[in-house]
Amino acid sequence: MNKYDVAVVGVTGMVGSMILKVLEERNFPIKNLYAFASAKSAGSKIKFNNRDYIVEELNDGSFERHIDIALFSAGGETSKRYSPIAASKGITVIDNSSTFRMNGDVPLIVPEVNPEAVNSNCGIIANPNCSTIQAVVALKPLHDKYQIKRIVFSTYQAVSGTGVKGVVDLKEGIAGNGPKTYPHPIAYNCLPHIDVFLENGYTKEEIKMIEETKKILGDQKLKITATTVRVPVYYGHSESINLEFKKDFEIDELKKLLNCSPGIVLQDDPANSVYPLAVNAEGKDEVFVGRIRRDYSVKYGINLWVVSDNVRKGAATNAVQIAELLIRKA
Repeated sequence: MNKYDVAVVGVTGMVGSMILKVLEERNFPIKNLYAFASAKSAGSKIKFNNRDYIVEELNDGSFERHIDIALFSAGGETSKRYSPIAASKGITVIDNSSTFRMNGDVPLIVPEVNPEAVNSNCGIIANPNCSTIQAVVALKPLHDKYQIKRIVFSTYQAVSGTGVKGVVDLKEGIAGNGPKTYPHPIAYNCLPHIDVFLENGYTKEEIKMIEETKKILGDQKLKITATTVRVPVYYGHSESINLEFKKDFEIDELKKLLNCSPGIVLQDDPANSVYPLAVNAEGKDEVFVGRIRRDYSVKYGINLWVVSDNVRKGAATNAVQIAELLIRKA
């Protein structure tokens, strides 16, 4: 098996650390690993495959060496500055920030949904928003068979979506201390406010879900609206998704379709209190789907409850899966 030189940018952050863990778990064929972070973390040690690596400060000369794939998870400004530098050296960048997601020349990939898009990259591939990733894994087989007409997203997103500082805010809030990251206490509370508000009243997170879903599913005619909410859960985003199809469907057939679709685990036995839960999704890579029921308010409507670990499938695992697509292509 060929082995590859891989860089992880933002290696000491929440997602960067998880990328290392997932690379190790999935036995990604690595020849040389390069660990990059900010000056603050430079010189520290990380462990990978029972070996210690020294974290290097990311700078303009970091990519003056042979690297095949660079997985970026260090924020938008870092990606904006350094991803083009890496790509200019022949390195394929998989970027976890929102910087390039809506760029027409950059593919936005969820491997269970649009793996073929990996063939059209020009050196940079975008990893979608965490809440979008789990949604489109569930939506893809349904759109292919029944043709989705309209989507209503309502999300219940874990504090880890804000990184370490979000987790700290929840822990401190439970301890009775005030918030430092969120505008209001997150402990024992729900905040209908993720990212900044725009002039149209939506948040950037909501617009991300709307536009990214259209791009990944390859359908700009989809009617989509979204409300995204931060909830006092550490890991695992939950989503209520209401769909209106163009075609009729049978519930049992639809469930069977989801059950045999890649990346999905069906958990739908409400009589026995079986449905997806964030605490059960933590640490797993699958997308869990349940609470499937017809929406009688429209002709061909249905409701779904979709849950996934936002740090794994919603970020790190999806990025590594994209890297796996690249090496299969190679």
